[in-house]
Amino acid sequence: MSTDGWKNFGRYGADLDPGNVHGKIALGRALEDVIERMILEGGIKSPPSTRRGLMARMRYLMDHRGGREALTEALADAGSTANAATIRAWAKGVRRPRPVNLEAIDTAYWTLRARNILANPSILKDHLNRGGRGTRIEIHPINQDVVEEPRRRDNLHVRSFQVRYVWDEAVDALNTGDANALEDIWDDIISELDSDWGAYTYVSHIGLGA
Repeated sequence: MSTDGWKNFGRYGADLDPGNVHGKIALGRALEDVIERMILEGGIKSPPSTRRGLMARMRYLMDHRGGREALTEALADAGSTANAATIRAWAKGVRRPRPVNLEAIDTAYWTLRARNILANPSILKDHLNRGGRGTRIEIHPINQDVVEEPRRRDNLHVRSFQVRYVWDEAVDALNTGDANALEDIWDDIISELDSDWGAYTYVSHIGLGA
């Protein structure tokens, strides 16, 4: 694909694959993937059906702001009639919740954990900055199978390198939905590719090693 093809994305068919998107879009998706991994991988591993898993969830819900409200809401959604005294008994470990209530406790826990991480951008920033070491990015070029054959480039491949100093701004742009800022950040990132940068303005996937 010629340089002109990158500037006029889709002229030669690249837009026929919906997976081929501008880097700013793929970067936003990659950041969301990191958030999801942080929520899931950093959460309580023991299932709620075990005493350890149940007590850990109850401590989190009882000790964090909004936890009691999240639990009350989850119980109500589940049609539970558990009252405050019952919840206190669960928290002390002197009464075991019924299966429907265990599921509600688990739902409340994950809901609150996700809410707390999303409400504190500094957590994600620290995770990506890694004390100045930054995060490794893996850039997958567009799928060229849909591009007119004479315009395909045979020298595109997955690129991987360490990225520093952009993550605070990237997280802020994601949180505010600032697509223009994400585009500027993406331009800064691919500038590391020197003369090849234009070929990665549009990509099929971005992975972050965080």
